[in-house]
Parts: sequence; structure tokens; C-alpha cells
Amino acid sequence: MADESPIVVERRKELTYLLSLAGELEHALMCQYLYAAFSLKGNSGPGLQADQLVSVERWRRVVLDVAAQEMLHWAVVQNLLISVGSAPYVSRPHFPHQAKGYPAGVQLRLLPFGEAALQHFVFLERPEGVELADADGFQQTGPRLAPMRAEEIVPRGQDFSTQGHLYRSVERGFARLAEVLGEDRLFIGPAFHQAEETTFRWPDLGPITDLAGANRAIERIVEQGEGATGDWETAHYGRFLTVLEEYRAIREVDPAFEPAHPVVAAGMRPVEGIEPDVYITDAATGGCSDLFNSVYELLLQMIARYFAFGHETPEQRQVLASTAVDLMFQAIKPLGLLLARLPVGPEHPSATAGANFQLPYRASFLLPHRRSAWLRFAERLDELALFGESLDPAEGADTVKQVSGALARAAAHLTAQVEAV
Repeated sequence: MADESPIVVERRKELTYLLSLAGELEHALMCQYLYAAFSLKGNSGPGLQADQLVSVERWRRVVLDVAAQEMLHWAVVQNLLISVGSAPYVSRPHFPHQAKGYPAGVQLRLLPFGEAALQHFVFLERPEGVELADADGFQQTGPRLAPMRAEEIVPRGQDFSTQGHLYRSVERGFARLAEVLGEDRLFIGPAFHQAEETTFRWPDLGPITDLAGANRAIERIVEQGEGATGDWETAHYGRFLTVLEEYRAIREVDPAFEPAHPVVAAGMRPVEGIEPDVYITDAATGGCSDLFNSVYELLLQMIARYFAFGHETPEQRQVLASTAVDLMFQAIKPLGLLLARLPVGPEHPSATAGANFQLPYRASFLLPHRRSAWLRFAERLDELALFGESLDPAEGADTVKQVSGALARAAAHLTAQVEAV
């Protein structure tokens, strides 16, 4: 069994550091799962027979459902951060990465749906104490991260083997700080600026104001990921394991089975010194990729604004939340599915681009001033709508047009709220 020694949490700063790390991981997992779901083919053809489409669509639903739960977990982490007086944290390291500060076994990468991706997902979601190998190509690198000493004042990464290991250590950290500080001094963040069940249409989401509430939230995350002790069939781990077994069974009968497009997570440009493995040279594909990533960045700004204390009324915060959710379904999903079909360029004739979730920076996504933030959101939506109208991909032109229309409508809706703000 892997060594799963406790993570040391002696101060609030270390707790918020670990919660920010948990937020990064939930965010990155969500992107990985969406990328794999978007990569699945939607029609029969080479590598995919008509009678196999039922299985493929069922797998897509499973992966999208798990991705949605990762979004929920991400929102719960934001509530936990705010509950102890911290700011929302929506950033993450760039793809592809083995980010410094993560344990050697925590590696994240965008992969098309298939054996390697599913084995990697099972590995990432495995319960504490379960010995599994990661997929090929994920060799553990880097030194083991030592536990903090009680006298250390600067927070830093510590070693953990699984997500459950991380969250249970955070849970113990909450208990330790509640004992040292008292619950009233630990839970100092405003309940009214946390997300609740109706905000993002996610159940089990509510304000956290005490240790019991924090424990319930953390246990829910762990149960949905690795499963309750001895019962992981409906958790992320068990669901991915079932899909992997079904995938292997079909491949055994039909070795030519290939349910995913040949996506390569191609990008238009390097960001902060990190270069994409493959560059997009097809102009229309590049435009669609930039549109996808620009909407994705704007979503993060809106969500950061939602969780930050910005003096919006409850009704105005609901507008931010509903706009963000609408853009997920009306822009992110259709563009993600489209990019999996669009060519990278003539240098890579057999590869398609995929939605690479590239961020332009890792700095704060928070726009601090209320009225100017809303004006900027609306302005950016208008810019992206016009940019989308200028694109003319060889495939999916109607999809891009529909996305542009959705962006324009969202811009008008937010603009109408500015005077009230």
C-alpha cells in the first residue's frame, strides 16, 4: 500500500493553500474529462460501426456527467475557501504539465478518449490504498514532497497519493484549526457570498459556516470521486472502470474499433513559455480555437466575480451564474465538439485540433470593480460575437453562427443590467 502520511496543517494559510491546490486539481480534471468527451465521434464511419454508437454515446454521457460533478466539487472548494476568509481561486497550471509543487504521481494531460485516457482517469480517481499503475506515458518524476514542519510559516506543497488523501488531510486540518482558533474565528467568511443549490443547478451545494458543514462538503467530494468505503460502483472511480472494461471488450471483438477523433490538443501559440505539442496552421480552425479559449477565460472571470464580494445584489449574482451556465452549454460544448473534427493543418493531415483549454495567463481572473466589471463582460461578449461571425470553417459554420448569436444575446442581457448595478 502506498504511504499516505497526513499532510500537516497548522495555520489558516496552509489550509487555504491546500484548498487552492484542490481547486486547481478539480479544474484540471474537469478540462481533461471534457476534452475526452468532446473527442468522441458522433457518427458511424471508419473505426466506428453504427451498432457501436449506442455504447459511445453512453460513454460520452458518463464522462460529461463526471465532468459536471468536478465542476460541482470546484464550486464546493470555492465555498470552503470563502468560508475561512479567502478569495475564490479559479486559476490552474497550463496544459500540458507536471506542475511544480504537485506530488510526482499527479500528472495531468489532455488525451483523446481511449485506453490511455480511461486508465489515467481510473488512476486519478482511485480510492486511498488502492495500488494501480497510471497509463503508459505517465512516468512519475521529481522528488517526494516532505511534510511541513510545525514551525514552518510559509505554505508549500506536501506529498499526497490520491485526491481522497488530499481531502482527508484537509478535513483533519479544518478540525485542527477549529480546535486551535475556535469555529467562530475559523469560519469568518460571508455565507451570503457562497454558492447554493439553485445557483449553478447543482445539488448538494450550500453555504459552509461551521466544521460540520465543512466535513459534509469534503466527504461528499470524496464519496463522489472514489466512493464510500467499499462502495465505489457509482463513484467516478467505478464509473470510469466500467467504461474501461466495456471499451476493452469491444476492442477485443473489433480491433479496428476507434471511437474518438484523432485530436492532438493543438494550439495557436505558446503561453508563458509553454509551447503546444502541435501548432494549428489552418486559419479557420485557429479562429475557432481562439474563440473557444476566449469564452472559457471569460467564464472564469464571471465565476470569480460571482464568488468575490463585489456588492452585487442576489439577483445580479444570479444573472452572473445563469449567464456562465448558459455559455457552458451554448458555446463551450458546441465549440468543443466542433474542434475535435476540425483539421490542424496540412503539416498534420491526419490530426484534428481538439479544445485545448489554453489560458492566456495564470494571474488573478478577478475584475474588482462592480460596474466596470459588468461593462467589460458585456464588451468582451460583443467582441467575441463579432469575431465568431467572421469565421468560416469548412465544417461547422452553422455551429459557429449559433455560438455567435448566443454570445451577442448574453452581451445584450448583461448590458441591460448595468444601470441597475
